[in-house]
Amino acid sequence: MSDLLNTRGPRIIAVANQKGGVGKTTTAINLGAALAEADRRVLLVDLDPQGNASTGLGIGPESRKVTTYDFVLGDATPQEAVQETDVVNLLIVPATTDLSSADIELIANEKRSYLLHDALRAPAMEALNIDYVLIDCPPSLNILTVNAMVASQSVIVPLQTEFFALEGLSQFMLTLREVRQAANPKLRIEGVVLTMYDRRNNLSQQVEADARQNLGDLVFATVIPRNVRLSEAPSFAMPVLDYDTGSTGSLAYRALAAELIARER
Repeated sequence: MSDLLNTRGPRIIAVANQKGGVGKTTTAINLGAALAEADRRVLLVDLDPQGNASTGLGIGPESRKVTTYDFVLGDATPQEAVQETDVVNLLIVPATTDLSSADIELIANEKRSYLLHDALRAPAMEALNIDYVLIDCPPSLNILTVNAMVASQSVIVPLQTEFFALEGLSQFMLTLREVRQAANPKLRIEGVVLTMYDRRNNLSQQVEADARQNLGDLVFATVIPRNVRLSEAPSFAMPVLDYDTGSTGSLAYRALAAELIARER
């Protein structure tokens, strides 16, 4: 790992899209695992009340005594909230449905949009020696997603290759612009990653062509294919890289991680 990466602190990246079912959690888990496999120390912050990233990494309900809810509200230190996973170099702050009430509780808090920002920059975080923080956002544009974007340096947007995909993306871009203007002027789009891609499907190819024409270099070169192993892996509580290391899904997320790593210098 480059010394440059260590000296400037972790890269904090939100994985976000206000639309559900686009491969957001799948991307957070497997990109995190691929970065960890490449000898980066990764913290996955599960900010989705459904807790699917936690489940997908084998953190059962009985192991979620301290969660993202406690971490965001300042009721738990990083050392109390962060857990090891079965994947070497991949840590997690798990989530439960307690996060669903965060919107209501945060309304009266003057710093409601900055809570995750402050939690991730607490002095105690340094002891964890994290290289990447990936934030798995909920599938909505609520206060939790805003917290993630305020806390992050950049955003990865999973985009399912389906009809109307780009229309939904335009709304997300408007929200990102508002966050940039109001709270985080340095926030940028790390990239748009095309998911559930089927090369045999003309629609997938057309969405890819439209995305690359409209967004140019913002679209990652790597595309994530439709792959049965990607769908099966969460039910075995492991990333696809461990479930079937040679699958097309595993190869794709390794390639995506390599694109991200190439930007470190």
